[in-house]
Amino acid sequence: MNPQVFDEQDSKKAIARAAATLRSEGEAILKLCDRLDSSFAEAVDLILKCRGRLVVTGMGKSGAIGRKLAGTFSSTGTASLFLHPAEGIHGDLGMVTADDVVLGMSNSGESQEIVNILPAIARIGAKMIAMVGRADSSLGSYATVVLDTSVESEACPLGLAPTTSTAVQLAMGDALALAVMEARRFTREDFALFHPGGALGRKLLLRVGDVMRTESAVAIVERNITLRDVLFAITKAGAGAALVVDDKGKLAGIITDGDVRRVLLADETALSKIASDVMSVNPRTISPDKLATEGLRLMEGPPRQIGEMPVIEDGRPVGMLMLKDLVAAGIV
Repeated sequence: MNPQVFDEQDSKKAIARAAATLRSEGEAILKLCDRLDSSFAEAVDLILKCRGRLVVTGMGKSGAIGRKLAGTFSSTGTASLFLHPAEGIHGDLGMVTADDVVLGMSNSGESQEIVNILPAIARIGAKMIAMVGRADSSLGSYATVVLDTSVESEACPLGLAPTTSTAVQLAMGDALALAVMEARRFTREDFALFHPGGALGRKLLLRVGDVMRTESAVAIVERNITLRDVLFAITKAGAGAALVVDDKGKLAGIITDGDVRRVLLADETALSKIASDVMSVNPRTISPDKLATEGLRLMEGPPRQIGEMPVIEDGRPVGMLMLKDLVAAGIV
């Protein structure tokens, strides 16, 4: 096809088509609200009582929506997987058990690949939820519960491409997944557990002990050493501060590299002073089992923001929490 010129008239037509599509799909989704009845509640109950997994299946565009919904269910507390119906008749039905619930998706309810696997699913003994545009279809007749996702027409100007029908399937599937999630009393912490790589997962799961610096990356010094040796210890550890301990190994104070600079500006001979004369006592501290977000809150709190904070257990330093490490971990 030769490239066409896209002029101002074409631009207006494109915007009009977009508005018509959004209006058509939005109105169809809103109409689902009036169809919600005991069947929807039965579908929720069926999934909640499922001892196996939710197996989602669909062909073509319905299959694409089904894959997305399987991911949504899995991430919100319902073990789920997608079964391609064409692969199902060639051995993949072996993944379906009598303890599973199958969510079958088809606008017509007569997609040949779906129809072919229905008898086998019935013999296996898995219960089925049909998300279908025709309750009296083959898919509807095999289902334990039928959810009506019929549409009056597709948004496609030719009336051919699945558009409104798939939008309705997606919306109904999301509604089902979230209703099940709420019924399970699924929490933000549960969600984070399934999304450890996401921002929410990091904020709700990452502990101070996971990000703190330890061993040679922490400068720990005794109270009676000189400020010169404190500076060497900070440099060797590649740290921003040294933790000063007493003769029992418990935290007595902290000396930051900023403290060293300030002391030297006031007294050029200060490198011979001992650590206990320079250290700040009673620094802000945290334990390794606390959430990293709690560490961030403490470091940014009054009276001023700090860049490092001792991590202690039983009064003894076990690590150092650094603000720049929290930034690198995605907590900030």
